[in-house]
Amino acid sequence: MKAFLKKFQTEDWVVFAAGAVILALTLACPRLMPKMPALLTSGGDFAAAGLMFLFVAAITVFCQYLLGKEKPFKVVLPLIAVFIISLLAQVVAQIGIIKEYGFEAVFFSVIFGLLIRNIWHVPDWMKPAVQGELYIKIGVVCLGATILFNDVMKSGMYGLLQACVVIFAVWFFAYFLSRKMGVDRSTAMILSSGVSICGVSACITASKVAGGDDKKLSYIISLVLIIVVPMIYLMPWLANTLLPLIFDDPQTVSEVAGAWIGGTIDTTSGVAASSEMLGPVAQSNAVIIKATQNVLIGVVAFFIALYMSTLTGTGKSQAPSLSIVWEKFPKFIIGFVLASLVFSIFQMNDLFVLGGSETKIAKTMSTVFFSLAFVCIGLDTRLKDIISKENRRSLWAFVAAQTFNIIFTLVVAVILFGFLKH
Repeated sequence: MKAFLKKFQTEDWVVFAAGAVILALTLACPRLMPKMPALLTSGGDFAAAGLMFLFVAAITVFCQYLLGKEKPFKVVLPLIAVFIISLLAQVVAQIGIIKEYGFEAVFFSVIFGLLIRNIWHVPDWMKPAVQGELYIKIGVVCLGATILFNDVMKSGMYGLLQACVVIFAVWFFAYFLSRKMGVDRSTAMILSSGVSICGVSACITASKVAGGDDKKLSYIISLVLIIVVPMIYLMPWLANTLLPLIFDDPQTVSEVAGAWIGGTIDTTSGVAASSEMLGPVAQSNAVIIKATQNVLIGVVAFFIALYMSTLTGTGKSQAPSLSIVWEKFPKFIIGFVLASLVFSIFQMNDLFVLGGSETKIAKTMSTVFFSLAFVCIGLDTRLKDIISKENRRSLWAFVAAQTFNIIFTLVVAVILFGFLKH
């Protein structure tokens, strides 16, 4: 019996259990779940932050215990420092002008971690809490609860068709271009997923499935969050300039513009901010299209895992089999898919206690753990690695892939939402 249970004493299965606990509590007692304050301007904000830390610390100790660590509680003290840094990143991201430009908390988490690592260095007492991979995986499982199948139905056949066509074409274009430019396989998969699906979340999921390096993951995510800023303003301008030359009906222009923005801008907050400049019709269409693409993260992750399972240790191909796929498949992705399925069923049957706010709680948990993860990645990364020659290749591959994404998605949106739908 012990030998059987030992098979589940791996990080992926422990993350599965931790994610299940978090989401079960979210469904069972949503009103009691801790909240992350947007700012620290009152005693109540500090109290809320303290409760969130206690919750995160309890989950971390739970994971350390299941992993068989000798002293699971020794992670608590250094975790205070990591949590404070992530909290600071969260607060900075909420500053008016920074929020307007679309920079997210994970970006500042990486930046603050990098500054500490490269200016002052990480003290030994803090290192037990530097567990970026663990926190990323927990965040991915929680993310699954925010990706609801009902969102796909809102966009109808045209939105689903656009999402499938764009993701397929842009992903393979970005992947093969990256490989041609000398980018390694796992980084190319992270980059391709970020450009084609939905930025940060897709990058994180693809990285854990493809076995990507956390330092390269942080670099690609930094590219996503930096390049999205000019796109927030560029895309509405392009839509207002080009689409009236093709269509006379303002309603059609708004729908096509929304579909174009939803399919190209790589963060959900960026999509909402950019499409808002074009009115409610464009914004509604853009957000739904983006949500539809988000649903396909799990599908893309499965096919990446299937492909990776065919590779031997030498990088050569081997015939896939169920046993090989199961052995190499990241088990925490099962938690991601199950979370999406369960929360979708709850939504469709009106079983949410708070009328759907449970998904917002899950999103908060996902954001908190992602922020912690990227503090850890920053603390574990040397800037010299970030500006290496190989990363410069990734930069040009990302820019070229995003340019292709903008052009190709425009063609697809015009055909589907401009000509076929109307």
